[in-house]
Amino acid sequence: MKRLILFLFFFLNFSLLSFSQEIRILTIKDYIINPVIEEYIRENIKSAEETSSYLLIRLNTPGGLLKSTQNIVKEILNAKIPVITYIWPKGARAASAGTFIGYASSVLAMAPSTHIGAAHPVLGGGRWGKLSLELQEKIMNDTLAWAKNIARERKRPYKFLEEAIKESESLTEEEALKGRIIDLIAENVDELVKKAEGKKIKLADKEIILSLKNVKTKFVELNPRQKLLNALLEPNIAYLLFTLGFLGLIFEFTHPGFGFPGIAGIICLVLALYAFSILPVNYAGLALIILGLIFFIVEAFTPTFGVFTLSGLISFILGSILLFREPQIFKVSLKIITPLSLVIAAWGIFILGKVLQARFRKPQTGKEALIGEAGQTLTDIDNNIGKVFIHGEVWQAKSKEKIEKGKEVEVIGAEGLVLEVKRKGG
Repeated sequence: MKRLILFLFFFLNFSLLSFSQEIRILTIKDYIINPVIEEYIRENIKSAEETSSYLLIRLNTPGGLLKSTQNIVKEILNAKIPVITYIWPKGARAASAGTFIGYASSVLAMAPSTHIGAAHPVLGGGRWGKLSLELQEKIMNDTLAWAKNIARERKRPYKFLEEAIKESESLTEEEALKGRIIDLIAENVDELVKKAEGKKIKLADKEIILSLKNVKTKFVELNPRQKLLNALLEPNIAYLLFTLGFLGLIFEFTHPGFGFPGIAGIICLVLALYAFSILPVNYAGLALIILGLIFFIVEAFTPTFGVFTLSGLISFILGSILLFREPQIFKVSLKIITPLSLVIAAWGIFILGKVLQARFRKPQTGKEALIGEAGQTLTDIDNNIGKVFIHGEVWQAKSKEKIEKGKEVEVIGAEGLVLEVKRKGG
């Protein structure tokens, strides 16, 4: 019996020591859960396992893609080290995908004035709107079954997770603690570490007790490549890249020979298409944006006195609003749409003004350019042809009234090579 007790004592000590080196702290600061964040968490779980470290995820997210969330949850559930999720800072949320990540964690904590929930599934690729009701129901049932397994594995209430999925239910930190959804509330990481000390958690096929005293913290940020790709997957950035890329190509086509706008436009479009291949794009919205920009091109080449400019502006604004299928998570800010639309509208008005100016501009060459100009008679003029001196040139002229030689005259018309004149001021 004593030997058994000693064995358990040393085994427990070994378990405590094996996770006592450091806590790797990841920060998801209002990022959408996407393949880049999935890679960020996966790589750090692997690194933490190699160094026998704890992993703490400071989480603030509006949600994200279902496939990326499923992969992250799988990594957390199969991790060989404790994974702690901390919904932080004050005012943060773990919505949609964040709820599943929190539920799957070994320890789930929340900062004051935070909330969790609203976990309705989001599909990437822009296909949700085209799914039949039967297929939507199938996906929903699959998500609920997946959620039930997560709740059972971590011994958290399934009822709230079901309501969060079906009806987008959300809870504050106090409500979540009372419902045993989270394990603790902490003001900061130091308080979280103190409160989590000694907590029993399930890890693989055994239970361990967290030993967090004197453990060093190591903050791990996204690497430069991940920061770039994550920025590209931000809906506002993707939208700007697509629009600016298209405008760059339009400028190149209408002003051949510049080179740079065309090259920059192609690069922007390629980056935007990378983002659109992952984000839940509404292709009707995308088509409206393209159609609007095409209308502006048509206006530039075949002026219609604003018809295509107005049509293009309306199409562009509607497309911008409808660009993504999940406006609760993926949406383009009106702070981006409004100034960009105004700039494009100003460009269209500028083109229209130039067209009207050219249309009503007085001719600069030929006899038509002389209408309204003043000159001097070189001979007497009446119904018979006489001669006038205008703009350094001698022209044949006639008049309905008699005008003596040396008088100031004004050109009022032209017939063939003969000008029609009248007395100036007459």
